[in-house]
Amino acid sequence: MDDELRPEYDLVTLLKDGEQGKYAERYKAGTNLVLLDPNVAHAFPTAEAVNEALRLVMEMAKLPVRS
Repeated sequence: MDDELRPEYDLVTLLKDGEQGKYAERYKAGTNLVLLDPNVAHAFPTAEAVNEALRLVMEMAKLPVRS
């Protein structure tokens, strides 16, 4: 693998003041991302497929239950 970083860029210097997770809390507060298990992601490969399936589940939950 070729390193494409220019020699004048020293990552140690550039990243010395970096803070890991600096924006993590702000990110979590403003997102609704959900990680799918691999088998679920395989069955529903697009956001549209996931949303369609979840909407169907929501509609089914509204149906009366017969005893």
